[in-house]
This record gives sequence, C-alpha cells and structure tokens, in this order.
Amino acid sequence: MKVLKSLVLVGMLLMMTGVNAQTKKDRKIMNDAKKAQKTLLSADSGLERFFENSAGYVLFPNVGKGGFIIGGASGNGVVYEAGERVGMAGLKKLNVGLQAGGQAIIEVIFFETEVDLQRFKEGKFQFAAETSAVALKSGIAFNAKYKEGVAVFALPKAGLMADASVGGQKFSYRPF
Repeated sequence: MKVLKSLVLVGMLLMMTGVNAQTKKDRKIMNDAKKAQKTLLSADSGLERFFENSAGYVLFPNVGKGGFIIGGASGNGVVYEAGERVGMAGLKKLNVGLQAGGQAIIEVIFFETEVDLQRFKEGKFQFAAETSAVALKSGIAFNAKYKEGVAVFALPKAGLMADASVGGQKFSYRPF
C-alpha cells in the first residue's frame, strides 16, 4: 500500500511539473491561440470541419510580416493533435522579391493525416516556394481542400501587405 501511495504521489508531482514547465510566454501564446481560434471561426464557420476532422493543426495567433524588397515573418504558436495541445511551434521566414508593407496575421496550418502531422513534429515539413495561404473571407473555407496533406488559412489582423505567400517558412517544434 505504501508503494502505491508513493507511485501516486510521484505521478502527481510529474504532472504538476509538466504543467509548470510551460513558461509565462507559452501560457500567453496558448491564451492568444484560444482567442485566435474563436476569431477564425467567427470570420468563417467553414473552418469548423478542419478543426474537428484534421489529424492536428498548428495555430499561430500573432504572425508579424513586413518588408520592402527584403522581407520576413515570424511568430509563435501552439500545436494540437486530436484537439489537444501537444507542444509549441515557431515560424520564421525571410524572402526577397516584390513586396511592401507590414501586417499582423493569424495563421493556421491543418494536417490531413497523422503522417503529415508527424512530419511537422520531426522538423521535416516545409512549404514549397509558391505556396500561399487562403486569405479568409466569409464562406471561403467551405470549398477549401487539403493540398499535399495540408491546408493553410490566414486572417489579417492589422496592416497592409502585398504578399500572401507562406512558401519558404521554416518551423520549429517543442513538445510539452
């Protein structure tokens, strides 16, 4: 009986340590991601089927993009598998070409299968250079489809940028 109590106590301590291992910054990003998901669904309820049926997704609630000829983007997000948070993600992009302005967006990447999600988690995921996100407008997600195992949506929050490409983005993943 003493051994059982000890095992239960150790298990509880490990669970509490895992919860506390998330930094204050991670918790803020997770809260922002919850709000961003609601914002995305308000903008286009057709996304509901992606949130419910995808193997997983990564939600970047605050991606900053900007540039004039040379541009870049960066953001932090939350990775979900079967609707549950499993880790944190980072996004970086540097590009050269015709572009001007700055913009803050919400970006969400849905993974069609477990294999697609696993590629992301293993760092083997990258968009082709010409890949673009679907800019959300009411009703557009109803007809959207996966392409090569992923579907990407972006919702501008502020600013104006003459570039909707997501090609060349690099990602990082850190499990909980």
